[in-house]
Amino acid sequence: MVMEESIWLWVGFNIFVLFLLALDLGVFHRKAHAVSMKEALTWSIVWITLSLLFNLVIYLYWDVMVPNSSYTNGEAALAFLTGYLIEKSLSVDNIFVFILIFSYFAVPDQYQHRVLFWGILGALIMRGTLILVGSVLLETFHWIIYVFGAFLIFTGIRMARKQEEELKPDENPVVKFFKRFVPVTDNYEGDKFFIRRAGRLFATPLFLVLLVVESTDLVFAVDSIPAIFAVTRDPFIVYTSNVCAILGLRALYFLLANVMHQFEYLKLGLAVVLTFIGVKMVIIDLYKIPVGVSLAVVASVLTISIVASLIKSRRDAKEKVRERAKV
Repeated sequence: MVMEESIWLWVGFNIFVLFLLALDLGVFHRKAHAVSMKEALTWSIVWITLSLLFNLVIYLYWDVMVPNSSYTNGEAALAFLTGYLIEKSLSVDNIFVFILIFSYFAVPDQYQHRVLFWGILGALIMRGTLILVGSVLLETFHWIIYVFGAFLIFTGIRMARKQEEELKPDENPVVKFFKRFVPVTDNYEGDKFFIRRAGRLFATPLFLVLLVVESTDLVFAVDSIPAIFAVTRDPFIVYTSNVCAILGLRALYFLLANVMHQFEYLKLGLAVVLTFIGVKMVIIDLYKIPVGVSLAVVASVLTISIVASLIKSRRDAKEKVRERAKV
């Protein structure tokens, strides 16, 4: 097993990720503040650059990192890049929901980064567990891939037909269970998740937001992880491409939060991507779609949906100007 032969890769990669997260929260975001568009853009470029550099490392040294791998350096690098792009694109759907969650709970701008930081840390743990379980299932039961494929096709069709997100945090089972045992304050207490009053521990609404974010991400992970397994079965590539995409999610949220309404067709594009990947998994024993073709399809669909959204957004803006001029 690749996973057994390269345990140092797993340890080294995770130590590096924890170092980056500690640097992020302990140095660059020590004080709570509203993240500006410029700061979000800078951090987005940093995370994307780091991911591409890691992709380059795989391309140059994969045969040294994993000597017994069935992948060539180029195949491993292409699999990572495709998995990264898939996870990065599907994480946009997370942003839609994060916007709704923060709006519902009226989370002050300066505390949103803290919630997303700890939310993503939890997401890394959950996704690592799901990837491990998925790898074992696929290795033990080949037919599981058909289940994953059918699920992705169903999810893609449902996403295409769904008009609006329905968010009901008060009905979230995790939140309900938590509130049965831990009292919650009525108001935010700065950036604290917990406080003590008269010797009694209270959670703050900010921690409830974190619980909703974590439970929501778990639902999204059930979609995205099988999608990457359609590209590669190598657990290290699946995990690292997933982690690299998730690390940049916070910066991407602050970058796109105020302009998400302009990407009307993006969800439709994501639905097409999920459906395509599902079909790829279902027909894998009849025809194996090359990773390069998958990368081209995903990139093309996303590009078309983004361009079409921006064109429509501009047309709508011009139409509003014309209507105002008539008045």
